[in-house]
Amino acid sequence: RIALVSSIFLSATMVRAQTSAPPAPPINSAAASLGLAAGQRIIPDGTVITMQNWRDYREFMPDGMAAFFEGKYFWKMPPDVQMPVGPTIIHPLPKGYMEATEKYSAQVKINQLADGGLTLTGYSGGIPFPNPDEPHKGWKILANLWYRYTPHLTVNTRGVVCFADSGGQISCKAGMKVYRQLSFNTDPGIPSNFPGAEDKYFTQFEMVQEPEQERYTAVLAISHADLTRPEEVYVFIPSLRRYQTLSPSARCSPDLGTDETPDDRRYGFDSNLTQLSAEFVAARKILSLVGFTMPASRFPENYDMPLGWPKPSWGKWQLRDVYQVNMSKLPSQSSGYCFAKRVVYVDATIYAPLWEDLYDKKMQPNRSIALFLHTLDIPGIGPQDSSNSMVYGIWDVQTKHATVFAEPGDDQPFYVNDQAPKEFRDLNRFTTPSGLNMIMR
Repeated sequence: RIALVSSIFLSATMVRAQTSAPPAPPINSAAASLGLAAGQRIIPDGTVITMQNWRDYREFMPDGMAAFFEGKYFWKMPPDVQMPVGPTIIHPLPKGYMEATEKYSAQVKINQLADGGLTLTGYSGGIPFPNPDEPHKGWKILANLWYRYTPHLTVNTRGVVCFADSGGQISCKAGMKVYRQLSFNTDPGIPSNFPGAEDKYFTQFEMVQEPEQERYTAVLAISHADLTRPEEVYVFIPSLRRYQTLSPSARCSPDLGTDETPDDRRYGFDSNLTQLSAEFVAARKILSLVGFTMPASRFPENYDMPLGWPKPSWGKWQLRDVYQVNMSKLPSQSSGYCFAKRVVYVDATIYAPLWEDLYDKKMQPNRSIALFLHTLDIPGIGPQDSSNSMVYGIWDVQTKHATVFAEPGDDQPFYVNDQAPKEFRDLNRFTTPSGLNMIMR
């Protein structure tokens, strides 16, 4: 019972863009920024990608997106799909985060562990590897992903997660989420490391609001500053009125009723870096929906069904520079793990994941994850795409089940940093196991 409840709410409690084919796209003369091949095409602003012309832009699509267009699986693009393309808008990373990068990145070193895994030392904030190169280029990109900038405090007062199956049945849950970075902070006026929490890097607190029979069920996940320490996971069971510890090794089982596993959490990447093998594949451009308008109504309204794809009214798609990385568990960590490979497309500016394709132990496509980033204006910092606010979907092509998260949902508030009401800044309440016992009191 505990394992099932915990699995559901480690992530599922939270959730809140017809034309004929245009002329051949022009050449992008600025593609050298990531070492892209000379002659890399771009997509002209104003292009609308549809079922009639999508093959002209296949090179800008992750494999999972192209498979939806091709109609290879149960989940496929709606016949009326329209993806309007606009200019690529890059918001600079925060000044403090980049100053930390300049100050500390030279001291970051990679150390090899006894089982062949990697860890790092000397990290104190910012991008650990601002110019990732060989050796270990893929792993360095994942380290940048792990330490990517997000506000030090985000409060999703009501996120919504909805589920769809092959029969067209849809159901939803809702809950709140408080994410807190406790070490290596660079936001102005915030200590780099919070006193008393120096061993913790990041905490994820989630609590159910609906349905009523699951209300107050909560989970706390704690990631440590020491990468070799496993994530701690605790669940509060309302019927027991206390929390219990969960095994950190249960990373494979899907959350009950969803298509997300614990390694998918923290918006696409919550794997232990020391347990991963990473292969850099390519630097390329892909289509991504960034800086869109969140749908005010609950899924499936204002989604292009039955896939649950963004409608054109959300906003325009952008071409983003990404690093494509293949990641898998080290042989010493792979026993019993459900996926043989995860292909992640990491934005080369903000190091947030934009798309992921997962393959099962037989190397067959299993599911695709699309992450649509919602830009927020962070107080004292400015607009940031990696804000912890987003819509993201997970489509399982084997079970014909899908999950769509909206954060926030139901048009409810989403607070960042100093915007958060005082009660959400309580470290004991939202970042420690003992704080779980304060629920229902």
